[in-house]
Amino acid sequence: MAFCFLLNQLLERERWARERLVPLAGQAAELRLPLLPPLRVWLAPNARVEPGGPEPSAVVTLAGITGSSPLAEEMRYLARHLRPDVEEELSRVVGDVAAQRIGDGVRAIARWQRDAAVRVGEAFSDYVVDERRMLVRRPELRQLGADVARLGAALADLEQRIARLD
Repeated sequence: MAFCFLLNQLLERERWARERLVPLAGQAAELRLPLLPPLRVWLAPNARVEPGGPEPSAVVTLAGITGSSPLAEEMRYLARHLRPDVEEELSRVVGDVAAQRIGDGVRAIARWQRDAAVRVGEAFSDYVVDERRMLVRRPELRQLGADVARLGAALADLEQRIARLD
């Protein structure tokens, strides 16, 4: 399986990471990405990543790594500290210049997607708050709270005045 092959290649170059995984041999993790079937992998005795395995003790999604097992903790650590150089790996296949250009293209697409998501979010919030008036901004909500508090105080004062008249 290509995913296991690539991950094992990375772990082969980053021996410190493989050494951290050796004590966790036999445990499994599951990769769950949108539009793809779940992929379960396990750590063989030599800390090689192999397809299949027992029930996963960690689940990897786009939102992060879930689970409280030692494997999940180690995967979170490796996710923070293990930084593969994808362009370097790609340059071995297609050459330095092509790898650089491919990397630039991928980064540009990622920036475009982030920018598009931010713009859609901003447009939606403007529509909901300003055009449809379905939500209010915080200052308006604070002002409404202050107005309601003043009205409550005035009502209480009025009730006391009416009670004195009786």
